[in-house]
Amino acid sequence: YGHATPGTDSGKVFCMFYAFLGIPLTLVTFQSLGERLNALVRGLLLAAKRCLGLRRPRVSTENMVVAGLLLCAATLGLGAAAFAHFEGWTFFHAYYYCFITLTTIGFGDFVALQSDEALQTRPPYVAFSFLYILLGLTVIGAFLNLVVLRFLAATADAPESAASPLRLGAPESRGPSKTRRPARPAGSRSISHRVHQLEMSARDNLGFSPPSSPGAVRGGRADRPPVRRNSI
Repeated sequence: YGHATPGTDSGKVFCMFYAFLGIPLTLVTFQSLGERLNALVRGLLLAAKRCLGLRRPRVSTENMVVAGLLLCAATLGLGAAAFAHFEGWTFFHAYYYCFITLTTIGFGDFVALQSDEALQTRPPYVAFSFLYILLGLTVIGAFLNLVVLRFLAATADAPESAASPLRLGAPESRGPSKTRRPARPAGSRSISHRVHQLEMSARDNLGFSPPSSPGAVRGGRADRPPVRRNSI
């Protein structure tokens, strides 16, 4: 909190080396305790769902996050009630002290065990404070671990859900659906295209009547070819 600091140069050097080694070990320790606490909470939730008569009980990440949030609120509330009783603070100030302590902010504006020489005269209260801080850091660390894992899982699932219509082979339709006409055979398309070409060439050549025109065949007899018109 800053109320007790090293006063000599050798003490400051020792503090730097101790923090350099102690902080990673502390993080690993609390992460391991948090994982075991999450496993315990998962087992309790699974047992509770089985007691409710669910056929296929399953504990999701959302269930774990809600349980962790409730556990954090309960831990902060119980600590606030205890420190408000022992230190004579208001409940709000005691709750603020627990939050600042367990989130490792540590402003130092509210510090327990500083009045009436409590460190020397009240050993049970000192033991309670020590165990509460360890347990509270474990609970907060487990909850933050769950939140981070949930965020990473949601971030990893977003690209897969966006690409799922392409994987299924059904492209997403936009606008009203239109009825597709049945595809014509390749032979009929080529014949109709050839007939269209013959008609176009017949129109360009005024001395030739197209086959589809009424003047080509009348009553089963072929008429005489029309006389070529002179241009004006």
